[in-house]
Amino acid sequence: MTKLKICGLMSAQDAEYANAVQPELAGVVFAKGRRRCVTQETARAIRRALDRRIPLVGVFVDAQVKEISALAEKGIIQLVQLHGQEDAAYLLNLRKVCTLPVIRAYSIRSAGDLRAAAESDADIVLLDSGIGGTGETFDHTLLNGFPRPYFLAGGLTPENAAETVNLLHPYGVDVSSGVETDGRKDAQKMQAFAAAVRQTNGTI
Repeated sequence: MTKLKICGLMSAQDAEYANAVQPELAGVVFAKGRRRCVTQETARAIRRALDRRIPLVGVFVDAQVKEISALAEKGIIQLVQLHGQEDAAYLLNLRKVCTLPVIRAYSIRSAGDLRAAAESDADIVLLDSGIGGTGETFDHTLLNGFPRPYFLAGGLTPENAAETVNLLHPYGVDVSSGVETDGRKDAQKMQAFAAAVRQTNGTI
């Protein structure tokens, strides 16, 4: 069954919207300068409002390892997602102080980008079109023969989710801007997106 990750939660209300949908994962962004970036205090409020059965993913861009480990130790996040230039040495250092599963995001522009993703030491890879949260897609024909499970992100909406899952059969799909209206999470779009994915999975 294709997993569902809803990323870019920005408030406790967004968490309540997610609770109604019950995704396998939810995400918050800690990358400074990004529109959806939240403070530690907001992330804590989101974690408190979010159903305990839904793990919360912290999204980071070239953050200091100690920042990630502190959030993990406080129980605010249950997975780590790396979206910057973090290399194998960074991941090794992170794992010395943090035992949480790691998702490594890759911007896919060529077959070479996919080779790097296939060889990643991360627990899970996420394939996206750019820096994340842009709502843009990449050439999905590049995915032919990709050798490991992956989360697919970039340009997914309630309207194209079912077709995309049917075509590519990803391990999971990650959505952020595709379930927003005027830059804010939209409860109805979240529900429609989840229904499209789960109908494809034969679960509704």
